[in-house]
Amino acid sequence: MFKQFENFSAGRSLTYILLLIGAAAMLLPFAWMIATSFKGEGAVFVTPPQLIPTEPTLDNYFKVFNSSPMGRFILNSVIVSSLNTFLVVLFAASSGYAFARIKFKGREVLFYGYLATMMVPQQVTLTPLFVIMNFLDWSNSYQALILPTSFSAFGTFLMRQFFMGIPQEIEDAAVLDGAGHITIFYKIAIHLAKPAMATLAIFAFMASWNSFLWPLIITSDSSMMTLPLGLSFLQGRWTTDWNVLMAGTVIGTLPVLLVYIFTQKYIIKGLSHTGSK
Repeated sequence: MFKQFENFSAGRSLTYILLLIGAAAMLLPFAWMIATSFKGEGAVFVTPPQLIPTEPTLDNYFKVFNSSPMGRFILNSVIVSSLNTFLVVLFAASSGYAFARIKFKGREVLFYGYLATMMVPQQVTLTPLFVIMNFLDWSNSYQALILPTSFSAFGTFLMRQFFMGIPQEIEDAAVLDGAGHITIFYKIAIHLAKPAMATLAIFAFMASWNSFLWPLIITSDSSMMTLPLGLSFLQGRWTTDWNVLMAGTVIGTLPVLLVYIFTQKYIIKGLSHTGSK
């Protein structure tokens, strides 16, 4: 028994060591980004490299806001990400409930066909979307930034899996009380699906906040650009102030990082309820 305990302890210790190495490898780039954002102009490429700046400064953060309309970029990202997240959750929850609870002809075929769109690369759909947005005269507008990404096959799958796990007896009791599918959805199903909806909202917000390619294509006016696209203003054609660019990157990363830290329990709870691993 003592020998088994030794083997168990050694195995657990090895696991912790590997996890620590992996965590260090993941956190080192973030630590280097933050440290570089506080370095002066001549301290970025010093040899040997310094993780902790000897003379930290906040000048880089002031330069970020002085060299570009960063406040407008942040405002656009907040508006686009918030509205896009709301629509993704709304459409995914309603369609996921329909696929899980409403029986209609061709339901499974339609669902798997919709799910198959996840295999289509985003680059394939960019040109048709761009043509449609131009036809509607929506270029350089919030609706062009929000609506094309408001429908999520992954979100529909996530919500469907959750609704399928709700006991049928709850729905049967509501039907006996005279409730229809709309009443059941808004008064019962949504309240039970809060963990899954919170998980989907976090994923949708992070994807929308970090989106770069679609805003790059559909916007040409700087007043409509989002934060990831606005960060490109900090990169020069021939040279780049990496300390200023890292300061802008920290500003862009911080909101998503805070959202994830304070809501990670909902991600774990939501995924455990939907059966997704």
